Amino acid sequence: MVNNDTIELLKECNSGIKMGISSINEVLPMVNSEKLKNKLITCRDEHEKLENETKNILNDYDDAGEKPNVLAKSMSWMKTNMKMAMKPDDETISDLITDGCNMGVKSLNKYLNQYEAAEEKVKDITKRLINLEEKLAVDIRRYL
Repeated sequence: MVNNDTIELLKECNSGIKMGISSINEVLPMVNSEKLKNKLITCRDEHEKLENETKNILNDYDDAGEKPNVLAKSMSWMKTNMKMAMKPDDETISDLITDGCNMGVKSLNKYLNQYEAAEEKVKDITKRLINLEEKLAVDIRRYL
């Protein structure tokens, strides 16, 4: 039988992944630089692979997962649209995505500590997601 920490960590990862994919998709149409656009698309594609991986494991455990927090998603949408209305450029996009990555890394590390009894394969997925978020934040610094 799977322990509760494993399920909870998977749910948090899956929800965070969905939030990341949504955020990238939201800004992609407004990106000017092809290099930045390609970095975002590559990262989104990696997020989608991790989403499928977490979804498959959750299905194995007969759990549907969770949708991202509605309030968090709404606030993110509002922040993105307000900032883009004021300054619609790659610098703003990079700033927004970097903030999202940093929040994701912080939350995921918190959940790794909180759900320390989770199975190693789920901790590994979480660490891969953290690394993906950290790498994107570094890769897009030149656009800040």
